[in-house]
Amino acid sequence: MINKRLLVKNLLAHNDENSFYDKKRFINIGDKEGKAKFIKHICALANSNPNNNAFIVVGVEDEDNKIVGVDFFDDSKIQNLVNAYIDNAPLVSYENIYFPQLPAGKVVGLVTIRSTGKLAALRKNIWKYWGGSVFFRDGSISMPKVFDIEIKDTNSAIVAEIEQHAKNNIELTLDGVINFINETHADLESNYKVFKEQFVVCWAGNVKKVDDKVYYSRVDIELINEQVKLFYSALDEVEIKFTESTFAITEYIQLGLSSNKKFYPLEKVEIQFNDNGTYTIDSTLIFEPPQYDRKMLYHIFNTNNTILEKLKKGLPLSNQDEKDLKNIPATHLICYLNGFSGAKQMLEDYRWFVKDHNKEVYNSLKEALRVLRKVQYS
Repeated sequence: MINKRLLVKNLLAHNDENSFYDKKRFINIGDKEGKAKFIKHICALANSNPNNNAFIVVGVEDEDNKIVGVDFFDDSKIQNLVNAYIDNAPLVSYENIYFPQLPAGKVVGLVTIRSTGKLAALRKNIWKYWGGSVFFRDGSISMPKVFDIEIKDTNSAIVAEIEQHAKNNIELTLDGVINFINETHADLESNYKVFKEQFVVCWAGNVKKVDDKVYYSRVDIELINEQVKLFYSALDEVEIKFTESTFAITEYIQLGLSSNKKFYPLEKVEIQFNDNGTYTIDSTLIFEPPQYDRKMLYHIFNTNNTILEKLKKGLPLSNQDEKDLKNIPATHLICYLNGFSGAKQMLEDYRWFVKDHNKEVYNSLKEALRVLRKVQYS
């Protein structure tokens, strides 16, 4: 079993960017340009590594490999995005890796790419890249190339050695559990469960009991063996259930207009732990968005966009504007779910202006975009 934090450290220490490894300060799949560049790198790394894993480490300074972290990125549908744009798509996962020196909510992202052994090519046009394009790694750069030679395996032995040096052990697991319970979440109720005598899952949060059900808010869930965060949110509520071989998370989000809000089930994620030392994660979107009168939403949508334009132009906001701004992430989310397709792009385009003006609203905006990613690629 690979300790993903050790794997990241080994990648950073052992190599500069090369044909099986790339590093990014951050990635952005919220707009066409960012999405296209991400897809290009996935294609290039898959084609240059037909027989071994390739990696992108996210949250690292390019010049000195300093680990600065990125926001927890919860996108279980990223494989669906890759499948939509790539023929012979590789298997792709994005994992949030815990590093103790990072602030709460910050992690290092680890993208793992596993080729199917077939040539990956763009399925359709995206940004400035043409459908049918093929990319390879030329050193540390992803380049388009004419494919007229056999794909060569040059990295399998190196990657196998790096992964071998990242194997987990009992000491790392015990240290991880103690750190999670006694240091990282000393102010929250924490629990752990051992599955199949080798997998350790820890979770923490504020507990709320409703009838015979227990819900958690401010939730943090981590697979200790691999130092992977499975879930993190300061806003939503989750329900946790487990058996001797499964661990299930049902996420709820609060939606509504004005004070009329209630919780809706969004997604269920179930981890199945197997006797042979492997596990699988299956996510199912169970969201049924609330529907509202379109005429009323049209008025809200236009009012929101006027406020966002004021932020962009540096104009002062009235007291009412400030109150409405706090509701924009939630109301724009509802607008998008009710057919206002431009609402998501508005949140993407104005997110940095919101961040500069009000960090609390910005955190709510990120949560809204996270939900929309899940819905879009489900």
